[in-house]
Amino acid sequence: MSRTASKASGDAHANRWKALVFIALAQLMVVLDTTIVSIALPSAQQDLGISDGDRQWVVTAYALAFGGLLLFGGRVSDLWGRKRAFVIGLIGFAAASALGGAATTGAAMFGARALQGAFGALLAPAALSLLAVMFTDGKERAKAFGIFGAIAGGGSAVGFILGGVLTEYLDWRWTFFVNIPFAIAAAAGAYFVVREPEGGRNRSPLDIPGVVLSTLGLVSLVYGFTRAESDGWSDTTTISLFVASAVLLLAFVITEAKVEAPLLPLRVVMDRNRGGVYLSLGIAVIATFGSFLFLTYFLQVVKGYSPVESGFSFLPMVAGMMVGSTQIGTRLGTRIPARFLMGPGFLVSAVGMLLLARLEVGSSYASTVLPALVLLGLGMGTALPPAMSLPTLGIEPGDAGVASAMINTSQQVGGAIGTALLNTIAASATTSYVKDHIADAATKPQQRLVQLQGVVHGYANALWFGVGVLLIATLIALTLVNRRPAGEDAEVEVAVPVVAH
Repeated sequence: MSRTASKASGDAHANRWKALVFIALAQLMVVLDTTIVSIALPSAQQDLGISDGDRQWVVTAYALAFGGLLLFGGRVSDLWGRKRAFVIGLIGFAAASALGGAATTGAAMFGARALQGAFGALLAPAALSLLAVMFTDGKERAKAFGIFGAIAGGGSAVGFILGGVLTEYLDWRWTFFVNIPFAIAAAAGAYFVVREPEGGRNRSPLDIPGVVLSTLGLVSLVYGFTRAESDGWSDTTTISLFVASAVLLLAFVITEAKVEAPLLPLRVVMDRNRGGVYLSLGIAVIATFGSFLFLTYFLQVVKGYSPVESGFSFLPMVAGMMVGSTQIGTRLGTRIPARFLMGPGFLVSAVGMLLLARLEVGSSYASTVLPALVLLGLGMGTALPPAMSLPTLGIEPGDAGVASAMINTSQQVGGAIGTALLNTIAASATTSYVKDHIADAATKPQQRLVQLQGVVHGYANALWFGVGVLLIATLIALTLVNRRPAGEDAEVEVAVPVVAH
């Protein structure tokens, strides 16, 4: 080992906890952005004159770019170096946020959101893979990923709060501008503090066919579910997008099996532990994304909460998530196998979802919503640290970026599926309920009550489906994920080459 390489490794080790602060700050910014803009959307739509048919593109443009480019972003971080990709991603995200906040037309807003998604796809896997190569001790790794997992899980709920406050008391544009100080602070801190261990880059030529096929395949898949939500599952365009996605992703798999330097080495996903995490986490996210959306509408439309009040109503879930990730997931991560954290974690979330499935128009926040949110947060908080850590545990450094990208990809695709699928189930159940009961409503107040009952009935039906989805995620985690506790893998982790050869 050379003296230079030894010093680089030592610097990376010494600065790891300082670096975690800035990596976590960047992760918080990206996760916040997925929900903070949703709260501001009605005000932005009115201000910019965006039609009802086009307003979905504020969300869809971001989701398509982010989901479609994640694998590419992960591979670029392996090629360029994680620190460089991380800083470039932050600067680009800040610039795109400035454009979004200054937008004067719907088209400018959509373009800014797409740029945010593209730079987020570079930033997110770089952040996660930096943690993977900087924290190699089992106990420290568990603690670092516990903090990261808490931010990844709780940030969405915090976004509702911050979005409500900024929109109600300042202006919707601040839901974009708020990203700029986050990004500048994280980029400056990363530039001066992060010392990426050397010897972990993958300098193989970029797999252009793999980039094109994976990007088009994932974009088709995410957009297909978005179209299904708005136009129905039997719509010709929706079906065509799903068929195109299947063909493109199959061609991608065939290509990756044959090329010399694949974008996604199949060994990354064929490992039963990594594959089990990707699959179970993606399925669990299907349920949780839908529950956030339904609860927001239940609190604001049915119960009459303001945006700020509904945002603060999610705080118990954030608290549960913090306890689950830092006190349970982190403390037990080095003592028991990951499946005994992920499986029970998803199961506890299923119990919380079961409570929400009992929602009625007259349900109170304290008796129904509050305990459900605590259980949802506690369960997902327990499951997320091992789910974030395990896919990069003991992996070759040159594959760390793409393995990290797959974690984000599974969540992004799961979120797209969940939003479309659960919304479709809810809308169908609502329509059926109103049709069966509206004839008995003689007055306008009675008709209004039937409409609200139908909406809540639709939510409850979708949430029952969410319970089943979380049970499936539990079963997959307990069946496929069989790796030993992280502490017992410490020798394996240290053996990963993290210095220059």
